[in-house]
Amino acid sequence: MKKIVIAISGASGAQLGLKALELLPSGIEKHLVVSQNAQTVLQKELFLEDVIIHSNDDIAASISSGSFGVDGMLIIPCSMNTVAKVACGIADNLITRCASVMIKEQKKLLLAPREMPFSAIALENMHKLSTLGVIIAPPVMAYYSQQQTLQEMENFMIGKWFDLLGIKNDLYKRWE
Repeated sequence: MKKIVIAISGASGAQLGLKALELLPSGIEKHLVVSQNAQTVLQKELFLEDVIIHSNDDIAASISSGSFGVDGMLIIPCSMNTVAKVACGIADNLITRCASVMIKEQKKLLLAPREMPFSAIALENMHKLSTLGVIIAPPVMAYYSQQQTLQEMENFMIGKWFDLLGIKNDLYKRWE
């Protein structure tokens, strides 16, 4: 069974991370880590089934070890603080520790940075991560699939993220 971690860092755009978790196909072992800032926003909205929820403070959680065998990780949204920590190898919480393990184990790590515009520092950090094989995929729209609603726009972005991690989906209309 494939094991996927979804982490939510920062609060803006947290619903995209939750929706991605919800749309992961059955048959995937789902793990969730939420930063303190994101948790403040989600406390009243978080009710999930078939998901293993880890505390961001639990640096010794199963998913923090390469031997646990996580197949991929998505950080949706990914705050610039988290981008900077991962780029500098700072693993001071479960989200950044898992990201560090993904890089070390050469597993797929996808960051969906949520700032706009990007500062030169953020771009430098994302460039560094990209050269290490980290997938940098901000929530950017494309119009060829002719989305008409916010839900269709979100499904497009999540479908593209799943594609990048090799997770089969039919969340958006593909180019013909």
